[in-house]
Amino acid sequence: MPESDFLTHTLPNGIRLIHKPTDSPVAHLGIIINTGSRDEEPYEHGLAHFIEHSIFKGTGKRKAFHILSRIEDVGGELNAYTTKEETTLFSTFLSEFYDRTAELLSDILFNSSYPEKELKREKEVIIEEINSFKDSPSDLIFDEFEELIFDGHPIARNILGTKENIITFGRDSIVQFIDKNYHTDQMVISSVGNISFNELQKLTEKYFGITGPKLRTNGRQRFGNYLPQNRTVEKNTFQSHCILGNIACDVLNPKRITMVLLNNILGGQAMNSRLNMALRERKGMAYNIESGYTAYTDTGLFNVYFGTDHGNLEKATDLVLKEFKLIREKKMGVLQLSKAQTQLMGQIAISTENHEDLMLSIGKSYLLFNKVEPVESIFRKIEAITRDDILEMANEILNSEQMSRIVYC
Repeated sequence: MPESDFLTHTLPNGIRLIHKPTDSPVAHLGIIINTGSRDEEPYEHGLAHFIEHSIFKGTGKRKAFHILSRIEDVGGELNAYTTKEETTLFSTFLSEFYDRTAELLSDILFNSSYPEKELKREKEVIIEEINSFKDSPSDLIFDEFEELIFDGHPIARNILGTKENIITFGRDSIVQFIDKNYHTDQMVISSVGNISFNELQKLTEKYFGITGPKLRTNGRQRFGNYLPQNRTVEKNTFQSHCILGNIACDVLNPKRITMVLLNNILGGQAMNSRLNMALRERKGMAYNIESGYTAYTDTGLFNVYFGTDHGNLEKATDLVLKEFKLIREKKMGVLQLSKAQTQLMGQIAISTENHEDLMLSIGKSYLLFNKVEPVESIFRKIEAITRDDILEMANEILNSEQMSRIVYC
């Protein structure tokens, strides 16, 4: 979609607005804040996620039930999530309720009261969430792998936190964290829906312009000094679970799009990815085999996960390493690369049809880069990737000597 399809505005307090007009009766509105779990001190571990849960528990004029009912009574949905670098509050609703939704999100963001009674109950909910997570080795291993890769750095810590920390949090902890980390110049209001931009500007000025400017002055601790590590953990599981991986391009790296394509070729969402074909389709060694690439502001992470029978662990690992070696040593064919490029472009185009995902995507892009790159421009960059680019990136990221591994068995 052309860049002109996105309309932008900056409020006097520094909060930015981005909007994509549509004809759909369903609208999406969110506020994305450049603060996540990596911004916590060790004693605050889990606090960013705890705030995301607790922010819905009451404001100066609403109880928790009234917050949920305000949107759900008109058929909409209210949601939130926390990552290592962002906290996002968002809603899906009928376009006629833009005013109602903007007012509610503003009330939650600026006027949440964090009543101690509700906080106590929410601590129990999050502790159960932690317990549930620990019962799922295929989820837990990803967090432990990041702890292995980013050893000792704030980005290594998982998002949920620990039971020991959770029980210590109170209203004062929340207020102090927000005061330190929620800055107006690090917030973006993102909208996709059927509303005139002039009207949307007025709504955001009315509801989000009520607070003065608060600009970020503190920076983040950058990650460095990666050392490959291996860890085996006895879990008494029915399968062996394994992750292999390495650090990768950060979000600002111009080679990031090549890394995205390489990841998609190896183990992306398509069933014909190299790793899925090698382990599942040809050998039947794994039900789930996937690769992932996450780009942070100062580093990145590439990993491959699979679960397999205990007796097949080393064979499956060898197959993964064989695919790494192949793509490092042999240039892709011209037709192979063209198919991979077309596949990725198709996936990106299809993803823009999901307007909730689009709202979140353009909001994050505007937060980080102060712009949204048109899909046509992204496609041109994908088409410009050469066989040499893939070979160079593969040799940088898939070097077995730089790989870390964690195994649950």
